[in-house]
Amino acid sequence: MNGPAVQTRGLTRRFGSFTAVRDLDLTVRSGGIFGFMGPNGSGKTTVIRMLCGLLLPSAGEGRVLGLDIVTQQAAVRERIGYMSQKFSLYGDLTVEENLRFYGRMYGLCGQALSGRIRDMVLMAGLGGNETDLTSNLSGGVRQRLALGAAIIHNPPLLFLDEPTSGVDPGSRRVFWDIIYGLAAGGTTVIVTTHFMDEAEHCDDLGFILDGDLIASGSPSELKSSLPGILWSITSEEPMDLLDRIDSEKRPDVIDAYVCGSELHLLTAPGTPAPAAGGKAKQIRPSLEDVFVFLARNGRKGRAA
Repeated sequence: MNGPAVQTRGLTRRFGSFTAVRDLDLTVRSGGIFGFMGPNGSGKTTVIRMLCGLLLPSAGEGRVLGLDIVTQQAAVRERIGYMSQKFSLYGDLTVEENLRFYGRMYGLCGQALSGRIRDMVLMAGLGGNETDLTSNLSGGVRQRLALGAAIIHNPPLLFLDEPTSGVDPGSRRVFWDIIYGLAAGGTTVIVTTHFMDEAEHCDDLGFILDGDLIASGSPSELKSSLPGILWSITSEEPMDLLDRIDSEKRPDVIDAYVCGSELHLLTAPGTPAPAAGGKAKQIRPSLEDVFVFLARNGRKGRAA
């Protein structure tokens, strides 16, 4: 389609006195994969539910595939695919019965429906399992089947809300291979995820914190936006080293946090290698560094 797949202006959702999403301005271009990142409770799922026409906004506006998310909710739901965090299939139905049920919900019938069922079985790697009860499938296979049910009507836009949460690494890779194939075929995919390796493979990312979109851009743009120089300091006691650096309150230290057995230290541009009680080396920021920095400093800004 021409124009963005999703566009919002001032999108807000309140639950009583609590604001879950605040003044969200978001543009998702058509094609490719857009990743939503943020801690639990940050507002990601609420945004997805508003965009899918499942939850009315309290204020602001939004368009999905050119359709208004308030006045054209039914039309939005007909044109998108949506896979929620919770398992949405019926355990007492077989693989084929689940796909047939969802296909009929989207108006498919006859040869068109049978053809799409065959396509989804092939995509999900379920050949020979068509008559198996869904409750007997492994978690990773069920997730692939749920994806097949979400796209059986071949939607141009697909929403995936933490689709690989609780899935083993091997099944996660298979699932994402399918997502890459969908995006390569022209489907716009919007996905929420906690996994940094998945975020690295998104074309664009948005980071949401406490209901606010505080950063967006491509993975490379976000990593280059980290201010200053990032150092990795190896230490047998990284927490003790962090406490010492925090107590010194050095003006050239922008941020410091423990990452595994290392301390990551973000210093002002031009700062020499820190003599901080361990061997320091300059490193390139990862997305994990970016999101730790955004989350910590976003919350500091709210507390100020």
